[in-house]
Amino acid sequence: MKELFDKISDGSAYLITKNYSTSFSIAVRLLASSIRQDIYNIYGFVRVADEIVDSFEGYPKEELLNRFEEEYNYAKEFGISSNPVINAFQKTVKENNIEDELVRAFLKSMRADLTKQVYTNKKEIEEYIYGSADVVGLMCLKVFVKGNEREYEQLKNPAMKLGTAFQKVNFLRDFKQDYEDLNRTYFPNINPDTINEKNKDMIVKEIREEFDSAYKGIKKLPKEAKLGVYVAYKYYSKLLNKIDETPTKILKEKRISVSTPSKTYLLLLSYIRYQLKVV
Repeated sequence: MKELFDKISDGSAYLITKNYSTSFSIAVRLLASSIRQDIYNIYGFVRVADEIVDSFEGYPKEELLNRFEEEYNYAKEFGISSNPVINAFQKTVKENNIEDELVRAFLKSMRADLTKQVYTNKKEIEEYIYGSADVVGLMCLKVFVKGNEREYEQLKNPAMKLGTAFQKVNFLRDFKQDYEDLNRTYFPNINPDTINEKNKDMIVKEIREEFDSAYKGIKKLPKEAKLGVYVAYKYYSKLLNKIDETPTKILKEKRISVSTPSKTYLLLLSYIRYQLKVV
């Protein structure tokens, strides 16, 4: 019974989201039930690909990513995959008319993580961020607008700005792990060994500008998506504030995070603002 397998596939994507990202999982639960599962399915696919290139040490990462992409290609052609995560994702891609270019751009950036460790110029890092973050935001936006292409085009740029801002915050949050464990640096012309407050201030200022542009789009999102996206935006804004307040010396020594009480407060405040139609 294909319906049962599809249900199990959806459940797999949900479990991956729940276990890999508490914060994102909370944000997704605030989306309308009509769009929630598709976002789980998108996250499940991108999370597994990311884990292949980042976490599967001691295993043939390139071969695993090749097989993952080949299985997606098969699923795209035939509408089914024996891999539950890919099966759930291909269903979401088909039902929401997600362009193949978005998926290919994502996989291209994941493949870059197998070999590329240093980004030396703005063009290189913008291409990487587009594939690793912006297109994921665009996939989600496809789900949010439910086929309304005019709305999609209006919100496309803010969605990409939000994806870029989220990714750069992740780069700062994971600064120590990326450099020490993966030997990667994502900030062109900034030496991880000698990064200083001036460098960090420049990056933070750039991210705040991207958040400002993204917020204008969040306010125009369909009501089914607005609260969940707004909560994610507020969480990452809080995380950026903590990073801004953290000396670069500490940033290079530990991963910065937002406490559970702070997350709870952000959730409550965001809900109140949403209900009062401030957002």
